[in-house]
Amino acid sequence: MSDISSKDFQFIDINTIQAERITAPRYSYWASVFRVFFRKKINIVLITLFIILIVSTFVIPAFAPYRPYENITDAKTFNLSPGKAMDYFGGFSFKWIFGTGQMGNSIFYGIMASARTSLVLAVICAAINMTIGIILGAVWGYSKKFDAVMLVIYNIIANVPYILVISVLVYIIGAGFWSFIFALTITGWLGIAYFFRTQVLIIRDREYSLASRCLGTPIPRMISKNILPFLTSVIVTLLATELPSYIGMEVFLSYIGVGLSAEVPSLGRMIQEAQASFLIYPWEFWPPVAIAAAITIILYVLGQNLADASDPRTHM
Repeated sequence: MSDISSKDFQFIDINTIQAERITAPRYSYWASVFRVFFRKKINIVLITLFIILIVSTFVIPAFAPYRPYENITDAKTFNLSPGKAMDYFGGFSFKWIFGTGQMGNSIFYGIMASARTSLVLAVICAAINMTIGIILGAVWGYSKKFDAVMLVIYNIIANVPYILVISVLVYIIGAGFWSFIFALTITGWLGIAYFFRTQVLIIRDREYSLASRCLGTPIPRMISKNILPFLTSVIVTLLATELPSYIGMEVFLSYIGVGLSAEVPSLGRMIQEAQASFLIYPWEFWPPVAIAAAITIILYVLGQNLADASDPRTHM
């Protein structure tokens, strides 16, 4: 030991701040979510198809508006197949790619305008019902006094069939676009709120929530910081089912004659008008059915895959 000189060792300065600095790369939750989401090639394909569909449904009606009665005075244009429609109107045109309807109307333009109506209606209804349902559901599950009141309201309204509520409201206030949205959202948020109430009950009494409550954290901050972040994947999963469900609801109700008015282009109304003759004129029935099914399937699959990607366990 005596042979070891001071030149063999040297003192270094200890920088406390530098020693505590974390050298690991910064972690972004949503960047990780989308990295997992886009890892599946099917999601890229479906997003591409959905973007094409969105652009088509909003751009085409803007430059080529749908006029259902433009050829009503010319009986020769009624119920033409795609080939006969193109021959009659002078050659190939996307306007007649699906043929003509019962009044000589363009089925392709009708589908574009109707799909735009369904998409806008679904987004508005989902935004209203999800916002109200998440906020009230979080408060419902956290506050015992509010829970007692809301359970009574829920037990009364939930026993009334949802279709019956919508049908009665449509008959009372009319079948316009905003009237239909009002009918779909007047009680549509209640089931969402009850679902989130049960989720909040599961996590509200965990240790970190109890600690925050003991420190005097306000209830709004408890809900927004301690509870809702843990329900991100649940919210995305529910949204994945809500969006296509409103499109399906609109198609079904318009099909049975309870949905949107005749002035508003609708996939359900196009299907209803073509159902009586779908064996004779299948080009009037199957294209709107296929578009409605494609929109519903694309939204559902994308939503489910995004919900799986938003689960923290998939990218730990």
